[in-house]
Amino acid sequence: MQEKKVLVANFSGTYTEAGDMSATRIVKIPEGVKAHLDGSQLRVTGPKGQLSRNVRFPQVEVTCKGNEVIISTESKRKEMTAMVGTLEAHTKNMCRGVSEGFEYHMKMVYSHFPIQLKLQGNRLEIANFLGEKKARYARIEPGVTAKIANDEVVLTGIDRELVGTSAANIEHATHIRNRDPRVFQDGIYIVQRG
Repeated sequence: MQEKKVLVANFSGTYTEAGDMSATRIVKIPEGVKAHLDGSQLRVTGPKGQLSRNVRFPQVEVTCKGNEVIISTESKRKEMTAMVGTLEAHTKNMCRGVSEGFEYHMKMVYSHFPIQLKLQGNRLEIANFLGEKKARYARIEPGVTAKIANDEVVLTGIDRELVGTSAANIEHATHIRNRDPRVFQDGIYIVQRG
């Protein structure tokens, strides 16, 4: 009697055999973007710049063939299969970053004391927050550009992690302590990612 193979769809559009947790993910490199491996460093170059990342992980193999990056594992452990998906997501974000870039929009919210923002090199000065005499500061990561327009802060860059970290730093700097958050909703919040 011949066994029937059952294929299970993954979120990325690839298929694996049911009962076999070993995974292979293929990331197609878009036009105008080049990817190559230098040892364990994956380097992706595009019109907006270059990104590199260490993709070394035990039992996970990464190879570049033509315009594809192939991430695979022979292991049946969930941790390895999950890491294959993680490296696939990192590779897709790198390709998107060097071709389109990432942009985060943040909105200033205040009720009584207008927040004043100033860019000082690689940090953002937040003055008059809740009427405080002392200014608060948020670090802008290297490679991220910040623009202030009216009640909005726009962060742009090619590395998704650095742009997201800068946005988190700004949100964290305006965190309110020892007050009721339902009443004091002042702060600078992420309203759009992409």
